[in-house]
Amino acid sequence: MKLLLPDSLPLAPAVPEGVQTVRYDASAPVPDEHLDAEALVVWGSSGADLRAVAGRMPGLRWIQTLAAGPDAVLAAGFPDDVVITSGSGLHDRPVAEHALGLVLALLRRLPAAARAQEEHRWATELGGLQPLHPEGAVTTLLGARVLVWGFGSIGQTVAPVLQQLGAEVRGVARSAGERSGFPVVAEEDLAQALGQTDVLLMILPSTAATTRALDADRLAALPAHAYVVNVGRGSTVDEPALVAALSEGGIAGAALDVTSTEPLPADSPLWDAPNLLLTPHAAGGRPVGADELIAANLAALLAGRELRNVVER
Repeated sequence: MKLLLPDSLPLAPAVPEGVQTVRYDASAPVPDEHLDAEALVVWGSSGADLRAVAGRMPGLRWIQTLAAGPDAVLAAGFPDDVVITSGSGLHDRPVAEHALGLVLALLRRLPAAARAQEEHRWATELGGLQPLHPEGAVTTLLGARVLVWGFGSIGQTVAPVLQQLGAEVRGVARSAGERSGFPVVAEEDLAQALGQTDVLLMILPSTAATTRALDADRLAALPAHAYVVNVGRGSTVDEPALVAALSEGGIAGAALDVTSTEPLPADSPLWDAPNLLLTPHAAGGRPVGADELIAANLAALLAGRELRNVVER
């Protein structure tokens, strides 16, 4: 068996005898001499490069994407008999860390402090004696009502940290119940839950059902003092509606690590939207435990066992 490994990160999975590992340039399509591979690991390949080889690898049995969301591989058009497994779990801690950083940056008004620093101004309105719960925008996680929309493994990783810092955390999923000890609201009850939210943390995948899921109506359901943070996929936010909500004071602020078009075009209104913090898709990008996942799924494939993180198509 030939296993193709991308050169976009150092990988050294344990492979059994008889498996040949080959490095390929992740910034280009798989070269012709390796289109006979039976297994392909994807990390950093463009959609165009994946589409260029999707119908030209007749022996391909399995694709392991290291991304938590397999949307790019799914959109490439690989045959239905190719097993696709995702990188779910590999990004839990890095993305949770970044999500926490964005939430705290908004609550503790770090963008405003940075602007004051640029002006060489000691911002007395941000420091000194402060009420714990002032009127208007929330300034602490103590007692803050955080709603995590997309309560998968990343959401369940960051939720306990938010809780330890004093937040009241709920998740949102297709059905109500409890996950990892946290109450979960059904999506059909989302409008009511949004009205009782101080921080909306979005970690949704990119699917047809989640396209512009946070639209004008749902933004309007949030309190004016609420913040929105998105570390999922940019397609899940109606960006013109978000800019309008920020400009009109419908919400207190937002932080986006992802946008519908990346890199974000220089003329995008998001750049100048008030009270918006942007980071350049920096939450992930560091799959933790990739070698172990690749090795485990390779062993399962060769033994005819169920693989981990199989993507339903």
